[in-house]
Amino acid sequence: MTHGRDDSHHLGGPTEKCGVVGVALGSRSAARPLYYSLYALQHRGQESAGIVTHDGFQQHSHVQMGLVGDAFSADDLNELNGSAGIGHVRYPTAGDVSKSCAQPFAVSFKSGSLGLAHNGNLVNADELRDELENYGHAFTSTGDTEVIAHDLARNLLEEDLVRAVKRTMERIHGSYALTIMHDETVLGVRDPEGNRPLCIGKLDDGYVLASESAAIDTLDGELVRDVKPGELVVLAPDGSGFDSYQLIEQENTAHCFFEHIYFARPDSVMNDSLVYEVRRGLGRKLWEENGVDTDVVMPVPDSGRAFASGYAEAAQEDDATVEFAEGLMKNRYVGRTFIMPTQDERERAVRLKLNPIKSTVEGRSVTIIDDSIVRGTTSNQLVELLREAGAEEVHMRIGAPPIIAPCYMGINMATREELIASDKSVEEVRETIGADSLAYLSIDAVSDVLEKSRSDLCLGCVTGEYPYDIDGETTDRDVSRPVVGSNAPTQ
Repeated sequence: MTHGRDDSHHLGGPTEKCGVVGVALGSRSAARPLYYSLYALQHRGQESAGIVTHDGFQQHSHVQMGLVGDAFSADDLNELNGSAGIGHVRYPTAGDVSKSCAQPFAVSFKSGSLGLAHNGNLVNADELRDELENYGHAFTSTGDTEVIAHDLARNLLEEDLVRAVKRTMERIHGSYALTIMHDETVLGVRDPEGNRPLCIGKLDDGYVLASESAAIDTLDGELVRDVKPGELVVLAPDGSGFDSYQLIEQENTAHCFFEHIYFARPDSVMNDSLVYEVRRGLGRKLWEENGVDTDVVMPVPDSGRAFASGYAEAAQEDDATVEFAEGLMKNRYVGRTFIMPTQDERERAVRLKLNPIKSTVEGRSVTIIDDSIVRGTTSNQLVELLREAGAEEVHMRIGAPPIIAPCYMGINMATREELIASDKSVEEVRETIGADSLAYLSIDAVSDVLEKSRSDLCLGCVTGEYPYDIDGETTDRDVSRPVVGSNAPTQ
């Protein structure tokens, strides 16, 4: 598994894992609704896109590298027959950057056909792969999704659908939200800690499962609820409803707090909260904990916008003179895939992507609000940019706690060596990025705004303690990975 790929071309931000979707409709083709849903989830992955459908007789698949709009032609969609299907957008977190790891992963076996789309990251994929290879399974990719597909296919030879899924869930350890296609039946599964998001939506003629509710909105659907941690949801192939099976119950969840901070679309609803309002709430807390009265407060677009709005509102309620303004303009055509091989070009990336509005900045004290600092390079360049545009003071406020450790749950967050806060104090980070002051949001503030206790959140990247049993890392709860492969006890 690969953790911490170089994401310098993403202007220092962490990159999201993947987005998954599944639909079961009454009679119309599923291909276009899946395609529109993937467009709505494009922010969750830009490396590849794929759709698998089933027409009642056979499975159809189209998976391509690139953005959704480039991956499918009208002809491709017309060939994806059937009124049920699943889809996936991917940013690589485990496995190679190649078509072999693009999803959904499709496999045919003795009991039918299987398609699988996975958001998250397994911790024990290697042990499972070794065991399955010993049983004669041949693998075509290095990703962990194929491991889940093979394990489930093996269990389906001996069990009914629900029991087979449960058995696989008892063997895989880590973070996963899955949409699965078994022949023409679409299912959704969320790991017992609920680390990655998955929700259910109702359409006029069927049901949809998606990583985020924004995909349901795109289809003019209505959000029903989140899939519960450890729950299996089986959509009726005719679109008439769904069945729910609570397969595994855990005392505590491990929701990824970073979904609310950065990854999810602001217009998505997660855990009954609109992400935009959560971010505004976090911004308000940021003022309460670390407000600084400057002439202007401005966001790093786009992810800092809701934080800055809440921060400025709370400041004004406290009679601070701070004005909320847009001070950085974003060039939307410099995408995440912009390639910059040299350091000089990487430094130019910020200038290509963001341009200061001089009238907002010149001769004024400025507070700039961002969602996180990863390597610190971008923050350093932003501070420099604003000083060059005439800012008298540049203060930085961050809508998340310091990131001190990598993510093993499916976010490409960089290694400890690359994380600026892993071995530096806040004052040392401030000095490195050149700001007049720097402050982060506390973990308690995140917990308060999300209305979740710390024991129900995954805080691994900001505490260094994880909700899963990861080699060489500390856990924050009583947890152990399933014993499989060569370590398994003999019968």
